[in-house]
Amino acid sequence: MLLSPISVLVLLLLIVFFGFKVLPEYERGVIFRWGRLSRGIVGGNGPGVVIILPLIDRMIRVSMRTVTMDVPPQDVITRDNVTVKVNAVVYFRVVDPQRAIVEVEDYLYATSMMAQTTLRSVLGQSQLDDLLSKREQINADLQRIIDQQTEPWGVKVSAVEVKNVDLPHEMQRAIARQAEAERERRAKVIHAEGEFEASQRLADAADVISRNPAALQLRYLQTLVEIAAEKNSTTIFPIPIDTLAPFIKGLLSK
Repeated sequence: MLLSPISVLVLLLLIVFFGFKVLPEYERGVIFRWGRLSRGIVGGNGPGVVIILPLIDRMIRVSMRTVTMDVPPQDVITRDNVTVKVNAVVYFRVVDPQRAIVEVEDYLYATSMMAQTTLRSVLGQSQLDDLLSKREQINADLQRIIDQQTEPWGVKVSAVEVKNVDLPHEMQRAIARQAEAERERRAKVIHAEGEFEASQRLADAADVISRNPAALQLRYLQTLVEIAAEKNSTTIFPIPIDTLAPFIKGLLSK
């Protein structure tokens, strides 16, 4: 039975439509022939034109671009028994499309679940102060652990960033009181250091004046000028103690 020219044309159009696949630069194709992973496909696995056999081959598209995945907020109990809610973001991309399709059912869902469990595990081993102050180290530990777990799937985790750490209200108030106490302590230390430095300068000035009596007289005169500049009605005349010493001795001898 010979096919009509129209039937042949329709058949060719179906072969071209279903047999020629165009993959953009950021996609690769994983092709199965009769259910087996096929590697001898004309045109390779992309990008560009990939030729497959209709009804025999099945192609799955895999994006090679970096995926930004939000990790939902997780309830974490830190090592010092503080319950916090933490969320994060994971950056990853597929580096081996064949393993991403063959080795795991859904690499996106699997990576998300791995990130959530790893987040709870790693942060549960940290103390609250480390979680708040050593964010870069915790991010690096999360990235390393998650990348080791997803490596057999052909997925490369490039970065993990902890976004928000929600603390209980009681803990927020305690941290605020601690920060206020720390600021007061530093203020008192700075004030004490200033008093100590000022006392040292006064002691040096007194030592210089004691070695030169004329400097003391000049200081008296300077004090009088400062008092007179204030437009006071009272004028103070400093009298050296040595001048009054004979009178004091006379009074004491009576």
